[in-house]
Amino acid sequence: MLLYPPGVHRTEGDTDLLVEAMQTGGFAVDREVLDIGTGSGALAIAAARAGAVAVTAVDLSLRSIAATWLNSRLQAAAVSVRRGDLFAPVGRRFDLVIANPPYVPSATDVLPRHRQARCRDAGSDGRAVLDRICAEVGNVLTPEGNLLLLHSELCGTNRTLDALAAAGLHAQVLLRTTVPFGPVMRARAGMLESRGLIRPGQRLEELVVVEAHRA
Repeated sequence: MLLYPPGVHRTEGDTDLLVEAMQTGGFAVDREVLDIGTGSGALAIAAARAGAVAVTAVDLSLRSIAATWLNSRLQAAAVSVRRGDLFAPVGRRFDLVIANPPYVPSATDVLPRHRQARCRDAGSDGRAVLDRICAEVGNVLTPEGNLLLLHSELCGTNRTLDALAAAGLHAQVLLRTTVPFGPVMRARAGMLESRGLIRPGQRLEELVVVEAHRA
């Protein structure tokens, strides 16, 4: 059981999908792992339990950093916690980078700075954080390193594959699952329909886990 202070993202089915991909593929075993946008620390803790030799968790939110520090110690998982913007606090390379970043399309391209909205809202197309990860992750991967990145199809799966290819990485979809809209997506369904991001009446979305490594 993890603790979720106010403003810290709660673990949902998307996190479970990324954990499944990591465990099934043995991606964390005997490797140094970086969890970007760690939130409650759920992925970082899962990586430690999946056989990682070292895990570093990064988040911009002070509350998320505090939650990850506390949760990892309550779960007896060895996790090093850093505060900062994406890859800025680490300054070295990792064998595995895992990320479940904000990817929900929002009303504007102005990103929220506080509370739960910062954990999910990612600009008008949902790619404000995704595109940065795709462009920058190659700088922190070891030569044999892997990225496991989760997001919704609404953000454009092919756009992610193309962005990673442009960064010199070979990318593929490892896992897919279809889930009902949660409360936030249901509340924004009209906006998403008007932008052509979903079909009229669509209330399901496909989640994907993308794996990437050096081409």
